[in-house]
Amino acid sequence: MPAAVPATRVQAHYDSVKKLGQWTESRRFEVRVRRGSAVLDLRSPHIEDGDIEIDVALDHSMLKLLVPEDADVDHWDLRYTGRGRVKDWTGHNGEGRRIRITGEMRHAEIRVHRGGIATLSAMFSREYVKDVRRAHKDGTFPTVDDPTRVS
Repeated sequence: MPAAVPATRVQAHYDSVKKLGQWTESRRFEVRVRRGSAVLDLRSPHIEDGDIEIDVALDHSMLKLLVPEDADVDHWDLRYTGRGRVKDWTGHNGEGRRIRITGEMRHAEIRVHRGGIATLSAMFSREYVKDVRRAHKDGTFPTVDDPTRVS
């Protein structure tokens, strides 16, 4: 039996972390945020096929997920302590790739941004400005706003 692929770890303690564009090929994540925020861009075509699994431990914090328009976000196995919720502006899941969120939230929230809103969220960041400058210098295209674009 092949060894399990290790999960990509994202940690933000009293800090803000943004992982945008084509930053990973993994589809398993461990996210630990304490009194901070994290943004994960899950729209990249480089992420392996199959369900995406996110194990969270959020304490007085916010996790923002940038997902494709048709993503199916499943947070049935997420445990809440105190106030907390998953905010999905569209309010419905699509028939696309399944994103399964497990773990525990303490006075925290997860925000799901889909499609155009996800693009705007990525564009209003310092990382996007750096990416645009790099693309201009190299004569290519930026990929932070749309990870499916080939640079």
